[in-house]
Amino acid sequence: MKPNTVIDVRSPEEYMGGHVAGSINLPLQDITNHVEEIKAMPKPIMLCCASGNRSGQATAYLKSMGVDCQNGGSWFDVNFLINN
Repeated sequence: MKPNTVIDVRSPEEYMGGHVAGSINLPLQDITNHVEEIKAMPKPIMLCCASGNRSGQATAYLKSMGVDCQNGGSWFDVNFLINN
């Protein structure tokens, strides 16, 4: 399933080093402040980071808040999914 919204939870510095085209950079520590905004984003929503660990934490939190989303793992993996 290809996502309509990709949220990259890495730091802005990591994001600037490379990211999925069209993705939104929302660092993990800021996720709690943007739940309502995320709920309004086009579905499906996929989260990514460097390895899948931080995006896994963000996915678990957002799901507990009622957000329909999934962990895409590494941004490299999500980039491959979108472009193939």
